[in-house]
Amino acid sequence: MIELKRQILTIGATVGLLSALCTGAATAAETAAAPAPQTAAERTSFDDKSALAQSQAAIGRKLRDHRLVRADGKAFRIADFAGKPLIISLVYSSCYHICPQITQSLARAVDVANDALGEGTFQVATIGFDTEYDKPSAMRAFAKQQGISSDNWHFLSADAPTVWRLSDDIGFSFTPSSKGFDHLTQTTIIDQQGRVYAQVYGEDFATPQLVDPLKHMVFKGGPWTGVQSLFDRVRLVCTIYDPSRDAYYFDYSLFIGMAIGFVCVAFVAGFIVREYVRSRRSPTAQGSS
Repeated sequence: MIELKRQILTIGATVGLLSALCTGAATAAETAAAPAPQTAAERTSFDDKSALAQSQAAIGRKLRDHRLVRADGKAFRIADFAGKPLIISLVYSSCYHICPQITQSLARAVDVANDALGEGTFQVATIGFDTEYDKPSAMRAFAKQQGISSDNWHFLSADAPTVWRLSDDIGFSFTPSSKGFDHLTQTTIIDQQGRVYAQVYGEDFATPQLVDPLKHMVFKGGPWTGVQSLFDRVRLVCTIYDPSRDAYYFDYSLFIGMAIGFVCVAFVAGFIVREYVRSRRSPTAQGSS
């Protein structure tokens, strides 16, 4: 009987070991077969959740120095934008609805940002991702159709490998479809060091979604260098958005409050000093009488 139990236990252990080995082998096979995260060039269908996740994952990522072509046919590189915040919008110029709407919404926000932050404090790049059609001439025509001629706004083209690499850098997803392209309605903000700072979504986004990150980078981006840095910090705090006018303004109420506070403190301090002086003089006056 004891020998029989021993044999049963041995058989059970052997079966358990074989089962574990088979399960491990199956798990390893599944892991090996699991697809790696897709690059932009490997995407064949568009999925909103996946596109949004890839877009968010790009925040903090540094852009590579991609070679682009300006609307006038001259070469341009990402490195040429270094030192100033950059807004990147990828569109396809033959789009008749979403891309023009994104561009017009961006144009309104850029106008507000120019007024609030100063022209030349940041740059904008609209880049065509339909590489078969979005040549410099097409991007030049698209800029004209949108009524955009700002000096700090560039309309750029690139070859297909560059567009794929750039879209991976900024987390932008697009796939061909029967109506042209399916793509994320995304505007990307790049900081002065060439890293993805923020993403703005939607074809008709609220102005502060774009301007507030720019304001923070422009007014707080550099080191403390004296009076100018102090003034920039004050502008950061006191430049306020007014939704009724869709514009930013410099709020002087902080300084008025500080002035009132200073007057109050000075009045109280003067009163205390005066009472102290009077209290010091009173015993002398009493002794002389």
